[in-house]
Amino acid sequence: MAMASLARKKALYFSSNLCKSSSSSFKYSFSVSRGFASGSASDENDVVIIGGGPGGYVAAIKAAQLGLKTTCIEKRGALGGTCLNVGCIPSKALLHSSHMYHEAKHAFANHGVKVSNVEVDLPAMLGQKDKAVSNLTRGIEGLFKKNKVTYVKGYGKLISPSEVSVETIEGENTVVKGKNIIIATGSDVKPLPGITIDEKKIVSSTGALSLSEIPKKLVVIGAGYIGLELGSVWGRLGSEVTVVEFASDIVPSMDGEIRKQFQRSLEKQKMKFMLKTKVVGVDTSGEGVKLTLEPSAGGDQTTLEADVVLVSAGRAPFTAGLGLDEIGVEMDKMGRIPVNERFGTNVPGVFAIGDVIPGPMLAHKAEEDGVACVEYIAGKVGHVDYDLVPGVCYTHPEVASIGKTEEQVKTMGVEYRVGKFPFMANSRAKAIDNAEGLVKIIAEKESDKILGVHIMSPNAGELIHEAVLALQYGASSEDIARTCHAHPTMSEALKEAAMATYDKAIHI
Repeated sequence: MAMASLARKKALYFSSNLCKSSSSSFKYSFSVSRGFASGSASDENDVVIIGGGPGGYVAAIKAAQLGLKTTCIEKRGALGGTCLNVGCIPSKALLHSSHMYHEAKHAFANHGVKVSNVEVDLPAMLGQKDKAVSNLTRGIEGLFKKNKVTYVKGYGKLISPSEVSVETIEGENTVVKGKNIIIATGSDVKPLPGITIDEKKIVSSTGALSLSEIPKKLVVIGAGYIGLELGSVWGRLGSEVTVVEFASDIVPSMDGEIRKQFQRSLEKQKMKFMLKTKVVGVDTSGEGVKLTLEPSAGGDQTTLEADVVLVSAGRAPFTAGLGLDEIGVEMDKMGRIPVNERFGTNVPGVFAIGDVIPGPMLAHKAEEDGVACVEYIAGKVGHVDYDLVPGVCYTHPEVASIGKTEEQVKTMGVEYRVGKFPFMANSRAKAIDNAEGLVKIIAEKESDKILGVHIMSPNAGELIHEAVLALQYGASSEDIARTCHAHPTMSEALKEAAMATYDKAIHI
């Protein structure tokens, strides 16, 4: 099945969606200004955005590029939100630095590079992380200036559908007016009952990014992406890491076959797992932390001691204290804001994007929300396909996925084929002595249309995007298999897996 031309598919897509948007039951009147935002934030804006994270700041820049007078309000005083300041970026900095240390200590000799007395300079490592964060936050401020976005530093609260009261970080109060208000306040750490986070002995992901010393024993509560990534950081630096998970599996959203191989890989790195286990008591009266555990289904209790405990049980939308109840914005029992296809809430002129609405809590998803939302506000057509948002766990090896898992396809009742290719048979991976993992492709049997792609390998987060594009345009496994890939590259493993899906791979 050959892939249709991208231009023709885009034309068909925009044509159909313009028809859909014209029949929408949600009606708004929009005023589009052709000048960039300037002057005081108290003047009426076309768009006011509460929150300067990936969703908010991207929406602000896009709105300004579309000619809308735009103001962005951010309480942190530094743009980029959780992702840039205490999430995605600093964690990836530490993942890279800790991996370099681990390679120097355990792998360099295999490549003929001999080093002795390799040591961790933790303050320097944390300093490099902080420098990366600082440079990137300043970069976003520069983009705001370039695009003439007004930036207000302070805590914003809605006092009407067109007004936001802001307590500035200087202690003053101002009111920002806007024809359209976008809630982009992101999410916060989800607390666990009976466990108080002090960011010293018991830390959230924020505290785990800035530990003053390497803990001898680290317990991670929660076997999701964040917990496994931060557990990997400190495990590489010398901590004894134990992961406690209530469920029967790590990362439940991951394809089952990939998940099993991933867990084995982490166990080889000396990460321990206690699955089907819950924390029922915490004692911080001593020098460290003593946890009381029991099976998730109930049973005999045991204790587990640690120097530091990382609580990584997920995140919750940040919607409290924003004045949403006062102006009548509806929220569900989880604190999320339901929106229509244009990201509009039940209150006309008030929109919501990112982690505060249903869907995956991912920075790149929030960015897509932000762009689509302001495109609608500007009278254009926006779109986000939530079935095609890639997920990546940035451990080593990385795990990246797009589309359906094999378990989901079975539930759908669709006849399918699976093609797999191990990196042990990939020449580039063998050449660099980094060949752990595989590519797995799931395709509909009759049409050969790709339904899901799952990759476990070094840099899987980079390799996955060929698959994302393929699914976006309804490609078949044969489309990928018949596309020339440069040799030698890790990407050839995706081609070989595609060949194995519709026919046979060459190199295995």
